[in-house]
Amino acid sequence: MKPITVALLAGGYTGEYEVSINSAKNIANNLDASKYKVYTILINRDSWVYEDNGNAVEIDKNDFSLPLGNEKIKFDFAFITVHGTPGEDGKLQGYLDMIGIPYNTCDATTSAITMNKAYTKAIVNGIHGLNTAKSVQLHQKDEHDTATIAANLRFPLFVKPNNGGSSVGMSKVYNVSGLHDAIEKAFKEDDQILIEEFIKGREFSIGIARLNGKLIVLPATEIISSKDFFDYDAKYTPGVTNEVTPADLPEEKNREIAEIVKQVYLRLNCRGMARLDFILLEGTNDFYFIEINTTPGQSANSLVPQQVRAAGMNVGEFYGQLIDGAL
Repeated sequence: MKPITVALLAGGYTGEYEVSINSAKNIANNLDASKYKVYTILINRDSWVYEDNGNAVEIDKNDFSLPLGNEKIKFDFAFITVHGTPGEDGKLQGYLDMIGIPYNTCDATTSAITMNKAYTKAIVNGIHGLNTAKSVQLHQKDEHDTATIAANLRFPLFVKPNNGGSSVGMSKVYNVSGLHDAIEKAFKEDDQILIEEFIKGREFSIGIARLNGKLIVLPATEIISSKDFFDYDAKYTPGVTNEVTPADLPEEKNREIAEIVKQVYLRLNCRGMARLDFILLEGTNDFYFIEINTTPGQSANSLVPQQVRAAGMNVGEFYGQLIDGAL
């Protein structure tokens, strides 16, 4: 049987470029080489290239093909592992839809919506058992009155880019004097930002995927950070964060969380795999939604691969099922 030709799209335009490259390496190393012929395509603002023995070969974007020697490689499938723009915000999905190439992620509309934290919170609002922190959304072109913000929200506050991942540009602010600098920092990453009240409790992340037509919720991971919050350094600096998979939670709570996560996935019309971050409020264990990540990291030690292994599944087979399901 002829292998499925897969374009593994990695890189992107953001500070998560190297994270994406590591994700691509792990996916390529785990996919069954007898079933999938994988070509890693590096995407940046100037070019889309495949590195062939040290030579950078440009992708023909007219038909998404790879001219390699005397051969023209046509792809059966695109596996997107670009974190941030243009792979997580719907741009690549729209392009692939236009040329008729199937892919592993949510469609262009859902990808664009879920990249916007405020819009996502508005859509999932009302799901039984799901709570969201009180927040305000700011646009760079508008005036920002820190005194009004401080009067309407309770400190401490999280200030973060509305579109973005890996907590780049994020700050935790304890009083009104720190708001201005935090807002400026977030606006360096995005022209929309979100300011929301801090929810004190245990932080978790949980993967979900549609495999063989069935929604599978993976075991949750508890994030225990030695830093004040789970920022970029906490995520990617060894030893800063302890990730416990599966999380120590009662079975009844796991069932409750799984149902909420399924409802979020369905409400947002997700496809393939996604990862949802949440907090269980101290004292009550109420579920507070943080965000959903529709192109979660896939390096060997990333959360979703951890959870796949904890579920007793093979990581390579998991990726293969995502491809086969989308095809």
